[in-house]
Amino acid sequence: MSQEDQTRDFLDSLPELKPGEKINFRCYPGITCFNKCCSDLNLVLAPYDVLRLRRSLGMSSRDFIHSFVDAQKSEGSHFPLLHLRMTDTDARSCPYVREEGCAVYPDRPGACRTYPLGRAARPDGEGGVKEQFFVVREDHCRGFEEPDEWDTDEWFADQGFDDYIRFNDRYMHIMSQVNQSGRMLNDRMVQMIMLCLYQIDDFQQFAQDMKLFERVEIDEARQQAVLDNEEAALEFGMDWLELLLLGPVGNLKPKV
Repeated sequence: MSQEDQTRDFLDSLPELKPGEKINFRCYPGITCFNKCCSDLNLVLAPYDVLRLRRSLGMSSRDFIHSFVDAQKSEGSHFPLLHLRMTDTDARSCPYVREEGCAVYPDRPGACRTYPLGRAARPDGEGGVKEQFFVVREDHCRGFEEPDEWDTDEWFADQGFDDYIRFNDRYMHIMSQVNQSGRMLNDRMVQMIMLCLYQIDDFQQFAQDMKLFERVEIDEARQQAVLDNEEAALEFGMDWLELLLLGPVGNLKPKV
């Protein structure tokens, strides 16, 4: 079973939060369970997670991946999957958790932002995305006993999740399309996926050195944005990867 299928099955096993339905939740220093959710995690890192984390830490993508990431290949397609490496201690805690809380809190991964909710995004058959939300209730968590009420829109807005949704949905679409194609990726293509999705600082240099802009239809303003802004570079990297893997069906068209 693929990582994508495992994640979907896990979410489907949880109670679903219906549109407009509210939960009580608050997490803060001083609550008795503080930091207990930050250990022994199987935390998949999406491309935007890596971008935000390593930029927050002032690291190059290569150094960040070497220091904090365990990488593997998915069954079938060999699409690369990255997980945050837990510390080598009995607690297997997150490398960024401190007694006072998360050391990278403004740039914490998307899965940490959504907690205690889980989000599944699936194609709706009309070119859009169908969202489902699930409640993750762990025995140790006392946050559900707090009086603060949230629905999904309120919670995700409070947690600054909009950019994560945009990038994560695109990432999941590309990975799903590759997995469903039955294609086995060779090592060279796996390296290209790593470059386009997880090594944006290197990809910006690669785009210049390999003159990628000369191969596709892209205006000068976007070219400059790709070189100056890492979010714009990630969007272009996803477009370029989609063109390579799936053909001219997305946002980027080859020059003719």
